[in-house]
Amino acid sequence: MTLKQKQKASTAVLAAVVTVIAIMYIYPVFLMLINSLKPFGEVVSSAISLPKVWAPENYAFVITKMSYIKLFFNTVFITVVGIVGIVFFSSLAAYVLQRRKNKFTAFAYLFIIIPMLIPFQTIMITLLKTMTTLGLAGNKLGLGIQYWGFGIPMAAFIYFNFMSTIPRELDESSYMDGAGTFRTYASIIFPLLQSVTATVIVLDVMWIWNDFLLPLLMVNRSNETKTLVLAAYTFVGQFNTQWHYAMTAMVLTVLPSIIFFIAFQRNIIAGVVAGAVKG
Repeated sequence: MTLKQKQKASTAVLAAVVTVIAIMYIYPVFLMLINSLKPFGEVVSSAISLPKVWAPENYAFVITKMSYIKLFFNTVFITVVGIVGIVFFSSLAAYVLQRRKNKFTAFAYLFIIIPMLIPFQTIMITLLKTMTTLGLAGNKLGLGIQYWGFGIPMAAFIYFNFMSTIPRELDESSYMDGAGTFRTYASIIFPLLQSVTATVIVLDVMWIWNDFLLPLLMVNRSNETKTLVLAAYTFVGQFNTQWHYAMTAMVLTVLPSIIFFIAFQRNIIAGVVAGAVKG
């Protein structure tokens, strides 16, 4: 076998493996979609078959029952608040820590990124009590702000590594023109972070939009503050689960995040490639 034939064979094997893995991930989503279009009896009797009787009315019922439009904007508000805080504070902190390296900033950098290693489940009770005391539990703004604490460590880590690829001469030129630290960051440095910022935004939007446990702890007390993920769970009961409505609600919940990911997936690749090449 020639070298070219070996390369073709290895490429075919790799493609086959990737296809199998892709099918393993897509198949549950496919089951969720087809079961959202079945009556309850068909879902219970044969969950893996295609619908014999199509039931698109499931979507009209679920949209009305879960107040979809209101909860959609609740989730959008929480996600926007979380993303704005994560991007602003993490990029600014990474800029200062990367440009002013000393013992204090080295300790501050470790202090910021170490929370990535702490599982959320170990601190959630303490967090709930603290947020209740601070008045940040039970409302959408408070939940969005809490995502800053969980999202900033990873985002700061990504920004810090990318920031080292930006020449310091740009900062010095800005200072010589009379700009301060924040003006230099806002006018010169942040626009250069476009690719990595897009990566941070896409990854964090997918996480915040689909998060279940933190909203369950913080905003599950009232229907006015619930997110789409929490509302989808209302169709799942301990003794009686309306599977056809539950599948429909899950499709409606994840659909916006899937559309967002498909629309901006190139930004993730561009950000990773830019970091890899410049690093």
